[in-house]
Amino acid sequence: MAEISAMDQDYRLWVLLQQTSDILFEARENELREDGLTAMHAAALLVIKGIGDKTTPAQISRWMVRKPHSISGLLSRMEKAGLIRKTKDLHKKNLVRVSLTEKGEAAYKLAMKRKMIQKIMSSLSAEQRKQLNSALEILRTKGLKEMGIDPKKLPFQSFA
Repeated sequence: MAEISAMDQDYRLWVLLQQTSDILFEARENELREDGLTAMHAAALLVIKGIGDKTTPAQISRWMVRKPHSISGLLSRMEKAGLIRKTKDLHKKNLVRVSLTEKGEAAYKLAMKRKMIQKIMSSLSAEQRKQLNSALEILRTKGLKEMGIDPKKLPFQSFA
């Protein structure tokens, strides 16, 4: 019976984690909607800005921990919106490079406003943030290993 209880507890934790993630995502979406952006746009803009003008869709996929086809669709929508530019690599013709347009640079600056996330996160003390960070890193590492992804090859190793 204790085994079922532990499974229930794990499931409840997973549901709580998923609900929290969904709520934070929706809060972020609402905040960004005022500027005509989505949370996925903001995340991609951050990654592209972080890597630089030689960014590839594969790098974006790895950084965002998303499937390549999902990133391909996202980048196509962002290109259509004028946020990014996709160009063929001069040396490797089958390689695409992604860079921010002027509109994308402006959108990046807007996306860096994170008032809602900061407002929600401020309900945690510094110690609680540290504990949450540690617990999430443990779960992320274990999940990546279960998916066959080397956690050491993932950007953003630690935010602590």
